[in-house]
Amino acid sequence: MEIFVLRLGHRPARDKRISTHVALTSRAFGAKGIFFSTKDVDLEESVRDVAGRFGEGFEIRTGVKWKPFLRDFQGTKVHLTMYGVHVDDAIPRIRSEAKGRMLVVVGAEKVPAEVYQLADFNVAVGNQPHSEVAALAVFLDRLTQGEGLRSEFEGRLKVLPCERGKRVVDRGNAG
Repeated sequence: MEIFVLRLGHRPARDKRISTHVALTSRAFGAKGIFFSTKDVDLEESVRDVAGRFGEGFEIRTGVKWKPFLRDFQGTKVHLTMYGVHVDDAIPRIRSEAKGRMLVVVGAEKVPAEVYQLADFNVAVGNQPHSEVAALAVFLDRLTQGEGLRSEFEGRLKVLPCERGKRVVDRGNAG
């Protein structure tokens, strides 16, 4: 299944760091790309820089008109909200009904009511306010049963797991 993320309400002056984390979490947990409703060239460059060093194959686009994008997306649409069905109850149904592609919607501020109607599933990772980064990570991890974190990235830099210290291999231009 190809998973994409749509972030609504990015505010460049205020949300630069958290939006970068939403993008990098999407990538690390197996999403193929992320789309932002607000144009932010600096955010695009920052995420592309990381993907360029640690492994390509992740799409980022900002300035997407969210309503037609969400409405016209071909695949399953999942909105992460604290008002939805608990993630543990929703995941089995999502897995059984999901089409070949999935769009996961996360908000930065109050999400328009229309999003709840356009989504196939409104899913809560707990029913308390918390970070959209945490909600996205928990949802993607449960959806992929941990396999998203085992994705292999063919980048210039490769982090080698170790108990202590940092081991990074620089593969130069080889992918």
